[in-house]
Amino acid sequence: MGEGDSTTYSPSSSPHSSFISRFWSSALRTKILTSSLPYDASCRTVSGEALVRRLGLFDLILIGIGASIGAGIFVVTGTVARDAGPGVTISFILAGASCVLNALCYAELASRFPAVVGGAYLYTYTAFNELTAFLVFAQLMLDYHIGAASLARSLAGYVVAILELFPFFTDIPSWIGHGGEEFLGGALSINILAPILLVLLTIILCRGVGESSAVNCFMTVTKVVIVLFVIIVGAFKVDVSNWSPFAPNGFKAILTGATVVFFAYVGFDAVANSAEEAKRPQRDLPIGIMGSLLVCVLLYIGVCLVITGMVPYKLLGEDAPLAEAFISKGLKYVSILISIGAVAGLTTTLLVGLYVQSRLYLGLGRDGLLPAVLARVHPKYHTPLHSQIWVGIVASILAGLFNIHVLSHILSVGALTGYSVVAACVVTLRWNDKTASQVSTRWTSTWQEGVICLLIIAGCGFSAGLFYRFGASFIFLLVAAVIAVLASIALYSRHVYVNPPGFSCPGVPIVPALCVFFNIFLFAQLHYEAWVRFVVLILISMGIYAFYGQYHANPRSSNETIIYHTVPAAAGQ
Repeated sequence: MGEGDSTTYSPSSSPHSSFISRFWSSALRTKILTSSLPYDASCRTVSGEALVRRLGLFDLILIGIGASIGAGIFVVTGTVARDAGPGVTISFILAGASCVLNALCYAELASRFPAVVGGAYLYTYTAFNELTAFLVFAQLMLDYHIGAASLARSLAGYVVAILELFPFFTDIPSWIGHGGEEFLGGALSINILAPILLVLLTIILCRGVGESSAVNCFMTVTKVVIVLFVIIVGAFKVDVSNWSPFAPNGFKAILTGATVVFFAYVGFDAVANSAEEAKRPQRDLPIGIMGSLLVCVLLYIGVCLVITGMVPYKLLGEDAPLAEAFISKGLKYVSILISIGAVAGLTTTLLVGLYVQSRLYLGLGRDGLLPAVLARVHPKYHTPLHSQIWVGIVASILAGLFNIHVLSHILSVGALTGYSVVAACVVTLRWNDKTASQVSTRWTSTWQEGVICLLIIAGCGFSAGLFYRFGASFIFLLVAAVIAVLASIALYSRHVYVNPPGFSCPGVPIVPALCVFFNIFLFAQLHYEAWVRFVVLILISMGIYAFYGQYHANPRSSNETIIYHTVPAAAGQ
């Protein structure tokens, strides 16, 4: 597998079977990879046009940074420091280390699937089955839709705040951009500016990946420069005595902080969804994923050290701790730069989020799980125009009419679900490599045995998370961890793992098992409404699949091929 992968499918079930029989037959279909064509030559799709390969390594790294670092770097660092103290730096290091393990899993699969868009959905479709892939897509997409609307509202608020610094922009009504004008007891909240900003970003994305990449590049570089400036200026105002005591509330507060700040790193997976637009995907995607994450880790650590060194952690503000820290030192101009950095950060996070959504819809439209119109690519701009417009419409409606911030506590379900399944995909695809050339009558039962081990590890992670959340005895945590270790040992000893071509995640199956355990541990820390959302969305998604997806998913219906457009040498330089 690797550069020579194209995509075909296993046979579908008989049309004369019963509804339930057909449902399960369709649900268990998988994508099968063969090695007949180079990655830049051919791939099955419902359209003869495709995306343009314009993104270089630097562009991919900036996409990852743009998706991961938003306005939160100026806020979450201080808010967590109020509980963890200067030890918040360790919280970010622990969370960053966990994300690095997840990124290793993503990097391997991005190297395996360098030609086709789809990310976690595509990986799950190949490693597990059609239904699981659709459920993963649904969880991810709800996160993206709500997140985009929430980011758009936050961006509108920052834009209005900057405008009000000028004398002729005073007393801007709340329905323009300040939160919104509420109706029906707060169920509706009108905000005009947020949809306008979303329309502008959607137009940029529709115009082409070159234009959107240029905007992301400019805004991300601006954001990173401001963060570096803040770190350098703040370093001269650090009082090292503020770092003592380093962990005033103990290691548990640091660990709790790590579970919170983990989500500050979410976004590096966006790079994997750029597969069809990367110039050298098999080489650049893994580097882009890991490189962008490591840059984010260093920036977060730098901000943590500065903010806890400038002001005693007990005196940090709640809403804008970093800005208030600089104001307290007489550096008000830095707080203005922080606001500009927040606008740049929110813009890039929103831009990349909208970009990723459209590519996921493109993948499902090609596979027939969603209407084929979503798979159409504009012949001139080489962008999934219909998918991009649909994504913009959904985000604009949510941001313009609803107080979407109240739904923020049900976010992150999709990210944790996607990360966990991707880690599991790394393990199962290593088995598939083995069985591709070595047919065995024990393969099915051995495969099921391995999946059961992965489920046990996930169950132990959730149990350990609940025990930790509700303050249960340490013994219960230890028992859950020991069972997970035994399941990991069974995974290691009962299967043969073959290293794939291209980038290879080290330590398989132990590293993916750690990812699954910790991701589900974090899942247990989410608000109970997030658990309800997870179950309800699964039921809704299964209904959509049962009555639409299984009947329209017809991967063998098209013999057309993607035409990959490469960037001329002069343009690519």
